[in-house]
Amino acid sequence: MARKSLIEREKKKQRLERKYNFLRQSLKKDMSEVSSLDEKMKIYIKLQSSPRNSAPTRLRRRCLTTGSPRANYRDFELSGYIIREMAHACLLAGVTKSSW
Repeated sequence: MARKSLIEREKKKQRLERKYNFLRQSLKKDMSEVSSLDEKMKIYIKLQSSPRNSAPTRLRRRCLTTGSPRANYRDFELSGYIIREMAHACLLAGVTKSSW
């Protein structure tokens, strides 16, 4: 189980990313449309003035049940360990644990 502070920090980053998403997208669009280097630098400075944690690359996927940051499957948003347990218990539709 991940520490509560790490999970809350990740939620805060997600809120910041949602808040500044439209601003970042519009500035990037403006940057691609402008041809002069001086105007691009002004737009780039505006883009840098937004908080660092508002960048989508700062986000980290975490397991919904345990909060673990590693071995997550995007389809289920769960870690591999939890998926394995749920597959053994037949709780995931269409997923079977292979055995030979």
